[in-house]
Amino acid sequence: MNTLANLPFLKMNGLGNEIVVLDLRGLSHTVTTHEAQAIGQFERAKFEQLMVLHDPVTQDTDAFVRIYNADGSEAGACGNGTRCVAFAILRGTERSQTIVETTAGLLTCTRVADELFTVDMGTPRFGWRDIPLSEEVADTAALPLSRQVEGLPSLESPVGVSMGNPHAVFFVADTAAYDLTAIGPSLEHDPLFPERANISLAQVLGRDHLKLRVWERGAGETRACGSGACAAAIAAMKRGLVDRRVRVSLPGGDLTIEWRADDHVLMTGPTALEWTDSLPASLFRDAAA
Repeated sequence: MNTLANLPFLKMNGLGNEIVVLDLRGLSHTVTTHEAQAIGQFERAKFEQLMVLHDPVTQDTDAFVRIYNADGSEAGACGNGTRCVAFAILRGTERSQTIVETTAGLLTCTRVADELFTVDMGTPRFGWRDIPLSEEVADTAALPLSRQVEGLPSLESPVGVSMGNPHAVFFVADTAAYDLTAIGPSLEHDPLFPERANISLAQVLGRDHLKLRVWERGAGETRACGSGACAAAIAAMKRGLVDRRVRVSLPGGDLTIEWRADDHVLMTGPTALEWTDSLPASLFRDAAA
């Protein structure tokens, strides 16, 4: 029988971003692409990001977390999912803080209230190799990238930034003026992005307020994207459009992003536990077939 059969999981969301948390600590199993896809086909476990907890690798951390997109590909960061992981680790305890590790590094998560968490997302990176890009670009604050679709306003010169995963942030006059399903796939797979990219449309509403829509690589347009909110806020700050602490409004709700003087980016937002359930063994029989 597959190791994952009948294991419990948490179905959660972070501002409507669909998250499944699966705790494999104590087990040696690593979720495969096909298994991640199979889990996402189970209606009760439908996800945009699957957060899988493994035994800690680094001392004084609670877990090593692998992150899977809906298409089964792996990601290095997911801010909304990390808040959900923090909820799962800290619930039922008196602790207010946890440290988890991903392929992008260590993330410190602090419980601010029952379902409100702050995640230290680390430091943003702007170098063309760090994002990464497929070729050297002198100014990653204005990538040589554009898309024009008939009937839509043109897009050009996004800011490139890595928050542990690659982002391209376009600043627009009105985020509602674009059909992300029409432009998202080609932008995500642009040859400039060897690992694909998350695509954001950001609208500046004030020195302390951004409006944002995000096309997530491997998932499509989502109601919220934590790392995307961080990337958009940092991009706007880098261009001098907003202050160092800003509210980012996504279709699913608001996040607060702060770029501290020590270069660390803090993201604060809510989580919600929708239900708990177990993975049917039949999922993995079908996947194996």
